[in-house]
Amino acid sequence: MKYKELTHNIIGCAMRVHSELGNGFQEVIYQRALEYEFQLKSIKFAREFVMPVHYRGLQIGTRRVDFLVEDKISVEIKARIELGDTHLAQAMNYLEVYDLEIGLLLNFGARSLQYKRLHNNKLDRD
Repeated sequence: MKYKELTHNIIGCAMRVHSELGNGFQEVIYQRALEYEFQLKSIKFAREFVMPVHYRGLQIGTRRVDFLVEDKISVEIKARIELGDTHLAQAMNYLEVYDLEIGLLLNFGARSLQYKRLHNNKLDRD
């Protein structure tokens, strides 16, 4: 599994945040707490990382992922009671737009932390 140790550390930080705060806060609260945990663990990251979106070679806008960790892994945060297909699709779109292989979707809104490890299958075909 690619970046196994790094994804494990990210999920561990998220579990710590959820353990301390529980569910019920807005995404930004979890984002700030996760940022603090990353700093404590010396995990390099960019918060609210903006990347251009291209269509047929033309830049048509930008997207912002909650965290880009060590220039390798996108981390998208949600604070929903339940994750839906649109949340998964959004996180997958980030992988494709950023041309990244691995991403994490973290949901702090449920009673227990929910997380999904995502893989950009489009990179396998290149």
